[in-house]
Amino acid sequence: MPDFSPLLLRWRRLILVYLLALGVLAGPAYTMYVHYDFSHSLDTRSYLSMARGQFEGVSVTRRYRVLVPAVAAAVAWPLEQAYARVWPQRATSDWPLRLAFYLVNMALLAAVGVIIFETCRLYGATPGAAALAVVAVLCSRWAVYIAGLPLVDSLYMLVFALAFYAPRARSAGALVAVLLLGPMAKESFVFLVPWLLVFGRPALSWPKQLAGLAVGGAIALAVRYWIDARIGAPPAESVSNALDHVHNLVYSLKRLLSVKGAGELFSVFGFFWLALLAGWRERQLWLASLGWPAAGLVAVVLAHMFLSGDLGRMGYLGAPVFGVAFALVLTHKPWLRNGAPPSANAGSATI
Repeated sequence: MPDFSPLLLRWRRLILVYLLALGVLAGPAYTMYVHYDFSHSLDTRSYLSMARGQFEGVSVTRRYRVLVPAVAAAVAWPLEQAYARVWPQRATSDWPLRLAFYLVNMALLAAVGVIIFETCRLYGATPGAAALAVVAVLCSRWAVYIAGLPLVDSLYMLVFALAFYAPRARSAGALVAVLLLGPMAKESFVFLVPWLLVFGRPALSWPKQLAGLAVGGAIALAVRYWIDARIGAPPAESVSNALDHVHNLVYSLKRLLSVKGAGELFSVFGFFWLALLAGWRERQLWLASLGWPAAGLVAVVLAHMFLSGDLGRMGYLGAPVFGVAFALVLTHKPWLRNGAPPSANAGSATI
């Protein structure tokens, strides 16, 4: 009989990492879900409207990102029945739908954590370092924001995590998921496509990538046509809107070079950035491991940052690369690896 023990152990480990990710996210994101002032965010109000099937008045920038709102709407239906029994006054309000977004986004971001853990292991990080990398990534203020609010960034985060994982794992399934989900997740997925064609070949050849991209693009175009026909929007509107983002380049550059912009970037991963600084002496070990695929993905993230004007939120798309770098620093740092700082005695107890 075949020995299924290694497979069972692997699934047990992945489940534990998923529960760790949920544990890191649930409390802070719940506070965001309960107390957020929706008058501060047009994005959240737009996605709530889309989940109700109302696309009129929604900005063309967000109008076609329907997957997460559609899943949230499906999850909200049984929640409405429960609310009708427990809190009848809330059953017809936004609360069931907001809770549905919270649950869906947490589930997706926890999956991102698992994929980052697996990617760290594929790059040679120890299990403990990979788990700490998951914590470092999901402690970001943007993780709390994305998980707790009616937003769709969680799906795009999943696309980036799968994209970085797929070539290293030589996983055709992961890359097919990227090609099918990417065009529906965000229009800016187009900037990730060249990276996939260059670095995704270990997982999927160019012809197969182009075939998957054609299918994903066709589905996205069909959804766009359906929504535009439903609300009577001209198809050229989305094209002109995409070109308008070019005007953000100068604004983003000025903001990046300001003290506020630097603070915004630092706040993406907070004091966990300091781990990379602490491991700078060993950079040849972990930077060499990351290589050109990581550098290329960072370039894609920078393109998102400059074109969107939202430096911190788009910068968080680099979480898979940061997570692997963080885990490799912990793995290669001599005093962490050996259990004692360099100045400690040889007989010191290990960590």
